[in-house]
Amino acid sequence: MGRIVVLRIGHRFFRDSRVTTHVCLTARALGADGVIIADKEDKTVEATIREVGKRFGGHFSIESGKPWRKSVREWRRNGGKVVHLTAYGLSLPDVIQEIREPSGDLLVVVGSEKMPGEMFKLASWNVSITSQPMSEIGALAVFLDWYFEHRALDVIFPNAQIRIVPSHDRKSVEQVVPEGG
Repeated sequence: MGRIVVLRIGHRFFRDSRVTTHVCLTARALGADGVIIADKEDKTVEATIREVGKRFGGHFSIESGKPWRKSVREWRRNGGKVVHLTAYGLSLPDVIQEIREPSGDLLVVVGSEKMPGEMFKLASWNVSITSQPMSEIGALAVFLDWYFEHRALDVIFPNAQIRIVPSHDRKSVEQVVPEGG
């Protein structure tokens, strides 16, 4: 299985910073390898996600400001496939097996505002989660969960400084002791 990177198109400062941060957190928690925030540089979101990775572990890349067309074209030129999550695509259950089959890298595209029509042509697959308008965070979460067949829920992130301890009645966090420490 290749790398999976999420491309966030249409990020708008102030209005979308929280949602874009949640796209990144969802991508990270559910198995993606990184996020590209297209067209606009946002060092605040980048710093937030890097800090989460430092504290909770794992390997996750984030960059911002790269033009979306360039990102997609480079991805395809390097042999990667592109999944565009949209209400207007093919039903996820009908195409998920086909998406899993290629062994190359996968770019998962989510938007915040109306997507450029060109994206529909550039995508290897236009995929619908519900055929209804919905949150890009929700669509990304459902897609990644199906793609990884629910296995991302059991991943232990390496190099964590802290770890959440499951509890039915309170917040519980523990410090992680480094191996050999």
